[in-house]
Amino acid sequence: MKRVAVLISGRGSNLGALIAAQDASYRITLVISNVEGAGGLDKAREAGIATHVIPHAGKTREGFDTEMDAALRAAGAELVVLAGFMRILSDGFARGWEGRLINIHPSLLPAYKGTKVHERVIEAKEAVSGASVHFVVPELDAGPVIAQASVQVSPSDTPTTLAERILAVEHRLYPEALRLLASGKVRLENGLAVFD
Repeated sequence: MKRVAVLISGRGSNLGALIAAQDASYRITLVISNVEGAGGLDKAREAGIATHVIPHAGKTREGFDTEMDAALRAAGAELVVLAGFMRILSDGFARGWEGRLINIHPSLLPAYKGTKVHERVIEAKEAVSGASVHFVVPELDAGPVIAQASVQVSPSDTPTTLAERILAVEHRLYPEALRLLASGKVRLENGLAVFD
């Protein structure tokens, strides 16, 4: 069973799904937030999971990441999961946790990296969007994909309605992808996601 730390900045809706789906493959042992009072911290505490707040204000990205890295290592984290963590990680942090650090992104990567995804998808009149779980590498949203799920885009969709439907899919997809990683059924090798 892998010890998992989850990094959050907000309400922790994906965190809630990951907590609910814990099984013999992984156990969430720490939740770190860069935001004091983030809703996800309450979810963690209710589930008996240790929490830690590391404010980022007034720190360099590297300084903040060094502090976070120390907290993760002190807690014995084996895997790190980004769940609505609104910070871009330093190259050093991404490399230090390479192959053990994953993120979920609300598009079918490699399409629509970055922010304002749903607005851009609707503007482009795409018929399909979705969510991707990927290994984190230094380049933003560019790591190899572990799992994806698609969602039909309706002509009447707004960014809000599309986001809601994709979030529901994320709540199923993220635990599945984490289980694959935690049970050794997927690994990062030579820049590729390799499945056993």
